[in-house]
Amino acid sequence: MVQVNDNFLKLKAGYLFPEIARRVNAFCEANPDAASRVIKLGIGDVTEPLPPAIVEAIHKATDELAERGSFRGYGPEQGYDFLRNAICDNDYKARGCDVSADEIFVSDGSKCDSGNILDIFGSNNTVAITDPVYPVYVDTNVMTGRTGEADDDGRYAGLVYIPVTAENDFSPALPEGKVDLIYLCYPNNPTGTVASKETLKQWVDYAKANDSIILYDAAYEAFITDPEIPHSIYEIEGARDVAIEFRSFSKNAGFTGTRCAFTVVPKSLKGTTPGGETVDIHPLWNRRHCTKFNGVSYPIQRGAAAAYSEAGKQQIGELVSFYMENARLLREGLTKVGIQVYGGVNAPYVWLKTPGGATSWDFFDTLLEKGNLVGTPGSGFGAAGEGYFRLSAFNSRANVEEAVERFTQSLG
Repeated sequence: MVQVNDNFLKLKAGYLFPEIARRVNAFCEANPDAASRVIKLGIGDVTEPLPPAIVEAIHKATDELAERGSFRGYGPEQGYDFLRNAICDNDYKARGCDVSADEIFVSDGSKCDSGNILDIFGSNNTVAITDPVYPVYVDTNVMTGRTGEADDDGRYAGLVYIPVTAENDFSPALPEGKVDLIYLCYPNNPTGTVASKETLKQWVDYAKANDSIILYDAAYEAFITDPEIPHSIYEIEGARDVAIEFRSFSKNAGFTGTRCAFTVVPKSLKGTTPGGETVDIHPLWNRRHCTKFNGVSYPIQRGAAAAYSEAGKQQIGELVSFYMENARLLREGLTKVGIQVYGGVNAPYVWLKTPGGATSWDFFDTLLEKGNLVGTPGSGFGAAGEGYFRLSAFNSRANVEEAVERFTQSLG
């Protein structure tokens, strides 16, 4: 028989969010009267419609495809120039970042890219992740054979785990030894915390001193409200020599269902062959991208470009403010019933300490049964997430207000 990639067999029970869905479905089947009352604040999926400027641009681009004279087939795998230039000018040059348009690769999701990027790096690299962490970073390393088996706490042999909890103010310590690849995510998923320029400079300095590469996930940068917090790692001097950055239109512009994101791979980024020869990283990613990806559709890229129009910026700003108001309501509602909360100020996620020493999954079950509310158990993000719980601000205002009321009734 054909052999399977047995690295997949190392993966723990199941991906976090399918497991949540399984439990919610089981509850609804057992409690049909409560099924319609369930409010989901777990998965970070947006709920509000696409901004009008983006919808108009997608419609116009779709109409172009209906005419022979303006029809387009395959586009450039790296993305159309009109979008790459808009990204470059608005997200980087406007912030003083040294990034060029041809260092930007348009894709169908930062989740995809953060896993696919491993294709161009050797399997013998030492990988460091924060704990708790977005599960994709861990699982994709397991799938590609970079780890051993998981222990009883879910930590995989071969990965360097850096705890981030209330005890260290959610600020990860630098690795004690040398690591090669470092995953950082700010604003952070799941904790909702952010990194200062001073913190990021420490990581950049570490990476330069150890010839490491930082894989920097900035998918939630649009939710930063503090002007002192950097939106991009390239705001830090020297970062373009040690960092790859992932961005997305999913949460700020509502593209979770339309799919558009981008990754920045600077041309100054270097790696080595097993024999010690220095090579450029940029052409390796370009080759991988062009070989395994056919590009994001033309109408969607036109929609993404419209996010940078004056109307698009205003409408996205309103959308971001809407979700951040939801986060404020959640924070304040939980605080009133004595729950310790973090995040939710520069990020759309609220990270809370489970009351009474309850485990993350026990608290999940309590919320579901007593309040018909769904969140995300912190332990699903890593061993250091045990005893914590994540709530998403991505929902309607009515649902968030109702959820806050139920928190009061269930936990007050």
